Amino acid sequence: METVTLWRPTGPKELALVEASGRQAWPPRLSDQPIFYPVLNEDYATQIARDWNVKHSGAGFVTRFEVRKEFLDRYEVQQVGGSTILEYWIPAEDLDGLNANIVGTIDVVAEYR
Repeated sequence: METVTLWRPTGPKELALVEASGRQAWPPRLSDQPIFYPVLNEDYATQIARDWNVKHSGAGFVTRFEVRKEFLDRYEVQQVGGSTILEYWIPAEDLDGLNANIVGTIDVVAEYR
């Protein structure tokens, strides 16, 4: 089984919900969040966690998780800035499928305050 390493910058509220799932799943999107945006590199996730999450919620966390490549193959990688600003756009209605294809746990690899 081939997996892809993804990163997700997150704030404390979302992280608490991830921890409540046993670090196994991302929480459902809110009504104003039609897309789930995991990113493809730690540097980009760090930038968002440090520069956006801290400013808006007092803390930012960088998480890392593995997803089965077969699931991700149905989505195109989106380049939303420079050559390293890459992310997947997973529709909110597909989040259960993404969660079912996480291999292992969602781990916090960095914290910013």
